[in-house]
Order: sequence, then C-alpha cells, then structure tokens
Amino acid sequence: MSIRLRFPPHGDNAGRTGGRAKVAFAGALVACVMSAPAAADSPYLASIHRHAMLTSTTTPNGDGNPYAVVVAPVSAGKIHQGDVLVTNFNNVSNLQGTGGTIVDYNPATKQTTLFASIPQHLPQCPGGVGLGTAMTMLKSGWVIVGSTPSTDGTTKTLGKGCLIVLDPNGKVVTTWADPNIDDPWGNMAVLDHGTTATLFVSMSGFGVPPLDVLDPKSGYPVTVNKATVLRITLSIPEGKPPVITNETVVANGFGQRADRDAFLIGPTGLALSPNDILYVSDALGNRIAAIDNASTRTASAGTGRTVVQGGLLRRPLAMIMAPNGNLLITNANNGQVVEVDPQTGKDLAAQWVDADEAQSPPGNHDLFGLAITTDGKGFYYVEDDVNTLMEAK
Repeated sequence: MSIRLRFPPHGDNAGRTGGRAKVAFAGALVACVMSAPAAADSPYLASIHRHAMLTSTTTPNGDGNPYAVVVAPVSAGKIHQGDVLVTNFNNVSNLQGTGGTIVDYNPATKQTTLFASIPQHLPQCPGGVGLGTAMTMLKSGWVIVGSTPSTDGTTKTLGKGCLIVLDPNGKVVTTWADPNIDDPWGNMAVLDHGTTATLFVSMSGFGVPPLDVLDPKSGYPVTVNKATVLRITLSIPEGKPPVITNETVVANGFGQRADRDAFLIGPTGLALSPNDILYVSDALGNRIAAIDNASTRTASAGTGRTVVQGGLLRRPLAMIMAPNGNLLITNANNGQVVEVDPQTGKDLAAQWVDADEAQSPPGNHDLFGLAITTDGKGFYYVEDDVNTLMEAK
C-alpha cells in the first residue's frame, strides 16, 4: 500500500459542467491494489506504486476538462518523441464539447506548451469543435483528433463532428466528415506502417436524443443501440497529409446515450492486439468486447464476443494494452484502473488512481485518457475534475 498526496493545481476551473459541483480533495489518498485469485504472472498493476501530478492541462484561453492522452512516437515539428499530448473538451465557460486546444507536456524538460488551438467553428466540421478522447499521432508526424461538438455544453445541440488533421506544428491542414463519422468518441487504436495506417475510432452520436428525453422505465436518458467502431484506412504520401482510402464499420449496435456528467456514454476504449483482435470497452454493457480479424474483416462483427462483463468493471471507459499483454481499463463510475487478462477473461486487479472523496464513489467520472509511458514501466492518465496530467509508476 502506498500513500500519495494530491493538491489542486493553481487556477483550476473544475472538470465538467452540469451535475454536482466538483471540489478537489487535498489530503492523504490511498492507492491500493485489490487482487483477484493469483494468476501465473504478477499483474502489471502490482508494479505501480507512485502517482504524481505532472502538469495542469488548463490553457491560457481557459480551456479545460482533459480527455485524450497520446504519447508521441516520433519527433516532428514542435513535438519531441515521448511528449504527451492532451486534448481539452471544455472552453473557458466550462461548456462540454466546446474546447479546441491540445497541450504538449515534455517529460524531459517538464515543460508544458500549447500545441494547437483550433477555432470553435470550422466550416468543414458539422456542429463546431469540441476535442474529445479520439486522438493519435502517426509516425509520419501528422496528428489526428476527433471533434464531438456542442454549442451549449449539452447534447441538445450535439453536432456530428469530424476528424481533424494537424501538422506537427499544430496547424489544421484538412478535416474529414462523412456519413460514417458521427461524434468520434473513443480512444483511437492505430496500426501504423509509415506510408499507410489504419485507424479504429468509435462513433457515439448516431441519433442520440437530448438529455431530457428519459426512458420511463429506468429514468435515465434514452439509450440508442447505434454506436459503431469505424476502421479508416489511410495512404500517407511523402510530405503530404494522409488521405482516406477506405472505411469499414467493423462493429455496431453498441449502446449510447446522453449524460449530464460525461456528456455522452458509449464505447470508448479501443486496444488492438498483435493477433489482430480489437478490444472495445462497451460502457453501457459494462463489458469488454472482442472483434476478431479487425484489420482485415469486410463486415461488421456486431457487438463482438464478450471477454469479461461485470466483476471489477464499473462502466469501462479508456483502455490500453499493457506491456504484459493485459488490458488496462479506467472505470467511469469510480477512480480505479482495472487490469484484465484478455485470454482468460479474468479481471486480475484494480488500483485506485483517483481517490478524490469529493465524488461518490471516490474518483467518479474523473478518468478519461490513458497511455503507456515510453519505458513501459507506467502509464499516463488525466484527472479531469482538477485538470491535471498524472503519471503512475
């Protein structure tokens, strides 16, 4: 068991709009690992003992609510290999779906700079700009980020959004919008060969009713089973922006709905294994799904096969593959990261990475992006209630 201290960064403007007020809890917070029955190998989370706040993600223009976390695979333009890029989903008025900035944290210098500031209204991006959890940086230096926009901070004004391509100096060079792209919501999984690349992006905006349209049985906003995972194949000419050469819906029928705290709930985490299985965190199903032959299949696998459901999962959100081949998944409904063996479907461990007692349960609705550090010994994550980038090692 290890003790960590967390204090709110200077100038914090809170994470989200709507719902209960968020107040950062300053004090001793306990980070512990709760292990399931012992596996053959020690869980990756068993090696994680320290949690450190690296930087505030709030930008000079007041954007906040960090979502996506991406580690740069190469040095290009303003970006150094190993830098951590983080999107902001809210603007200075703390309205969701209105943030347009990406910050760049350099682990070597410990400096944070503004990588990109995208106008809130791009003519090519239906509904405006709100940078969510969908982002990647290619080996060719191009940064691709998804927009899930709103004009009033709620899904009442939800736009279809787009995918935005930026050069490595943070300049918008092109925008992709078509019928298959409807609110890019989830972390991207990427197969990058340099001159070609394949992106997997979840889409969670198809026909989502506004927040005030309630299911009479549950009392929650209406769930629509229309969310998809889109595979996008790219050609990357030398010195030129990537071009879409093919799009295939490889999974569909996942639940999606409006949410006061998280804006949208839908499939978020995507992780691609070396044997071409795409794992999807199905938030409303409280499960991890597997899509076989993800990069080659020519038709949708529907909602895939269930790897694990329930257990330590509490509405799974962001997801990455750890160096040991297990899946690391953030919970939306508490401040834990859960480790799952995708081969056996067993949840091996859960660690509190955000025990903020201002929420109930602690850390509820705080965790979004997730990325493995360059040395493989830890991971980066964000705490959006206090607008910080964190490191666990």
